[in-house]
Amino acid sequence: MRKDSRKPVRKEDNDQHKINGKITAREIRLVVEGEEPQVMSLSAALQLAEEQELDLVEISPNAVPPVCKIMDYRKFLYNQKRKQKELKAKQSKVVLKEIRFGPNTDDHDFQFKLTHARKFLEEGSKVKAYVFFRGRTIVFKDRGEILLLKFVQELADLGTLEQMPKLEGKRMIVMINPKKK
Repeated sequence: MRKDSRKPVRKEDNDQHKINGKITAREIRLVVEGEEPQVMSLSAALQLAEEQELDLVEISPNAVPPVCKIMDYRKFLYNQKRKQKELKAKQSKVVLKEIRFGPNTDDHDFQFKLTHARKFLEEGSKVKAYVFFRGRTIVFKDRGEILLLKFVQELADLGTLEQMPKLEGKRMIVMINPKKK
């Protein structure tokens, strides 16, 4: 137990692990780095932690007897938060951009949308291209499929096809993933 003037451990931090006087077991298994784990009474372990001016932290409460470790609890929490922050920073968020065509889209519109799709793939975004069939245009399914396959072929240098064009309701959809650099 600490007798120095540092700030007390916050309540929300304390919910994760039991420390010092909050441990209720009579006997604990004390894990010390570089030594074999040993079973001892709680009071002896608390005394050992107090001598080292560190905290006794219950690591595995479900074990019989519960496993505890002597450590600087505040430093342990700080390192845990830092690791979580690093992991979160390394995660990449997948951005999905949509491009919509009609079954009768002409060449100029196709090229215009193609340049946008190129830009999206260069940024590392996923592209979802679809042909929307309105009313009786559903009879031109083959035109929509040809249009999407041509679109994917034009973007082959920047992206890879995730799935072949498939019809979902009034939309024929194709997904393109950016290539890794």
